[in-house]
Amino acid sequence: MGKINLGSVVLGGLVAGVVLNIVDYLVFAVVLKLPVTSGQLIWFVILDFVYGIGLVWVYAAVRPRFNPGPRTAVIAGVAVWFFVGLLHALGEAPMALMPQKVYVTATVVGLVQYPLATALGAYFYKEV
Repeated sequence: MGKINLGSVVLGGLVAGVVLNIVDYLVFAVVLKLPVTSGQLIWFVILDFVYGIGLVWVYAAVRPRFNPGPRTAVIAGVAVWFFVGLLHALGEAPMALMPQKVYVTATVVGLVQYPLATALGAYFYKEV
């Protein structure tokens, strides 16, 4: 097992972050038309890039066990979605901080968005 190539994780993560940002813009700004301040927008954009780097890092970490490729990237994306997206929504939704429609939409979209972003970011990941 080689070491994780952090430069490659960042490159792939930035690609994944672009995917996350595009999907978030389309879903939350265009479809749901949620109001967002410029400060919030900057935060969400940065956060999507951090998520993208995290997704590719998880892919790099599990790839020796599941073999390199898109299948492993999808597994990594679904795992992150489960632990970050689904469980977070299930824990926060009862507090009703946002309408339930937003929680459901974000969670369902995330199930597609995270694996897709991971797969595209993983394409740019190369072992050391």
